[in-house]
Amino acid sequence: MLAMALAALDSTIVSTAIPQIVGDLGGFSVFSWLFSGYLLAVTVTLPIYGKLSDTFGRKPVLIAGSILFLIGSALCASAWNMGALIAFRVVQGLGGGALQGTVQTLAADLYPLEERPKIQAKLSTVWAASSIAGPALGGLIAAYADWRWIFLINLPIGAVALWLIVRHLHEPERAAATARGRTDWAGALAVFACGGVLLTALVQGGVAWGWLSAPSLALFAAGLALAAAVVVIERRAAEPILPGWVWRRRTIAAVNLALGALGLLMVAPTVFLPTYAQSVLGLAPIAAGFVLSVMTLSWPVSAALSQHVYRRIGFRNTAILGIGAAALLLFAFPLLPYPGQAWQPALIMLLLGAALGLFQLPLIVGVQSTVGWSERGTATASILFCRQIGQTLGAALFGAIANSVLTSRLGGAGSLDSVAHALEDPASVADPERLRRAVDSAVDTVYVGAGCAAVIALLVLVFLAPRRFPVIDAKAPENGENTGPTPRERPVNKPAE
Repeated sequence: MLAMALAALDSTIVSTAIPQIVGDLGGFSVFSWLFSGYLLAVTVTLPIYGKLSDTFGRKPVLIAGSILFLIGSALCASAWNMGALIAFRVVQGLGGGALQGTVQTLAADLYPLEERPKIQAKLSTVWAASSIAGPALGGLIAAYADWRWIFLINLPIGAVALWLIVRHLHEPERAAATARGRTDWAGALAVFACGGVLLTALVQGGVAWGWLSAPSLALFAAGLALAAAVVVIERRAAEPILPGWVWRRRTIAAVNLALGALGLLMVAPTVFLPTYAQSVLGLAPIAAGFVLSVMTLSWPVSAALSQHVYRRIGFRNTAILGIGAAALLLFAFPLLPYPGQAWQPALIMLLLGAALGLFQLPLIVGVQSTVGWSERGTATASILFCRQIGQTLGAALFGAIANSVLTSRLGGAGSLDSVAHALEDPASVADPERLRRAVDSAVDTVYVGAGCAAVIALLVLVFLAPRRFPVIDAKAPENGENTGPTPRERPVNKPAE
């Protein structure tokens, strides 16, 4: 939980300290890479660490990831210019990918099926609390201390987490290294390069350059060529980083697609709701953050209680119930009155958190329960990877949609960020009411798009996911190897399926 808190905290803590960092180091034109670089490194390494944890065990991967994250934190604190800080943030992200995926996999390793909802809910609470506390903590450090302490505080926390892992995490002895097969380092490098190029194109497209500009077209072309190389390499590898069974097994493929859609729809509340709360409702940043944070109150509670639902109606039907309710709530957002009261979007977010808790956790627990120990890291990483890809796609897609709506409403070029900044000083704007209505319309359109993403997830579960997840005995045998049958060989017909 401490390791996960570090990974979650560092995805948001830098945001409110940007003015101080830029004032000290310069590099205003490229500061967005402080976030993008970290996100890219985390995302593209998830499947790599998942496979490595299945090959060498969770503990070595978690220790290596923690050490790499702490090295990156120390380097970030010593950065001498923006380029160095961005490079060191990438090092942090390389460690953060190991922390995110391996902690989620350990939750299934250490706890039986009936206890996993409770521990997953606790992990969700840690993630939510860290994500919310990050901007506030970063702002406090930047205001009352040097911004470098944003990274230095990771060192004692990370040291405690690392000590606890080394001392108290005990795994079964693995079989001899010769039985593990050769590590697919060529595949890992190809996956890293392909993911990095494509995600760079998505993150920077429409921001640093136009979607149809030469840099975008070149990056997408290079990404497609690297994707073809990944397919060729992985087909020939004895132990591929991205094994084909992740997509051949109906359950895992359906959950990957459904959680990819979850990542897509989550962009609406996490990215656009704070702007809506400040620009349309006129709330202060702290109050705007509260409107969003209520979702993180109901999500872990709903996730913890979801076991009582899926034990009766199954993993798939519980997830269908959750995403169906989420779709209705997302489509209801544009029906809110203008300008409205803060409690109205807050209520929708509270209910949305409850709905998504019913949706996400049964799918994660369900997939982890259909694979044995030696496949669980890869399966879990594929879920997290697809969710991260969905978030990246959502940020690019919904950002373009919001800016297009603003352009049509305002009769000229414009972006949501520029309009929101203009509304911070209404005296400088000729017609602030028009701008507010334009922001309201843009965010409403984004929520409709998020509702459509929820419908896509719903259709995937209805038509692609099996009615019953083929649960197996997921306990690791004494030698740490998966000697039992595959999920397709021995389904257990219990109501929990």
